[in-house]
Amino acid sequence: MSRTIALAVLVIALISSCTKSEDSAGYEYTPDMYRSPAIEAYVDYGIIKDYQVDSLTETQSARLPVTGTIPFVADSASAAIAMPYALKDPIKDYEASDSVKSPIAVTKENIDEGARIYSFMCVHCHGEKGKGDGAVVEKGGHAPPSAYDVALKDLSVGKMFHTLTYGKGMMGSHASQLSKMERWQVIQHVQALQNGGAHPDMEVETNVDSTQVDPVVEPAETLVEPGNNEEGH
Repeated sequence: MSRTIALAVLVIALISSCTKSEDSAGYEYTPDMYRSPAIEAYVDYGIIKDYQVDSLTETQSARLPVTGTIPFVADSASAAIAMPYALKDPIKDYEASDSVKSPIAVTKENIDEGARIYSFMCVHCHGEKGKGDGAVVEKGGHAPPSAYDVALKDLSVGKMFHTLTYGKGMMGSHASQLSKMERWQVIQHVQALQNGGAHPDMEVETNVDSTQVDPVVEPAETLVEPGNNEEGH
């Protein structure tokens, strides 16, 4: 029996030496355990070592994050926008929303983008200047919303965001149409309308004082004395 086993081992060794290169480590047992097949992260073709495995053709290699997952971001503004909005009750939390602050900086780019979004999302009711005289009011006969520079002049950004998120009165929620970033940009434009067209946190260019401008000196008129021109010689 032992001679049979020894002979079998010898045969296997000879076969291995003939079929494997000198650099080979020999035959591998369960190679997939230590040399995993390459699989696409989000698209699984069910292919393992050039063979298609039908049971894997619909298997997703990577799982999508669960609902409410907060992505990792480098800057604080993006992190604040990514965080879920803490106030959940549209009515009861309206007054508490006064404490909500904008996570984005006041910039000309944000104000301009807010004005662009306002032009097709808000102007039909609130009007171009925020006077509550949009086409829905003027032509549709609906009750006008309050003017931004009068009744809503002191409306806080937190209450604006809460209203855009959940809606208030005749105004519906805009959370499904505008991202958080877009809502905050619109609010910057509304702040400008509250302030007569200029955002209170942006520096306004002052008119140049005319007394500080160097006067324009007109060139002296060249006089030609009689008898000194070339034609007179």
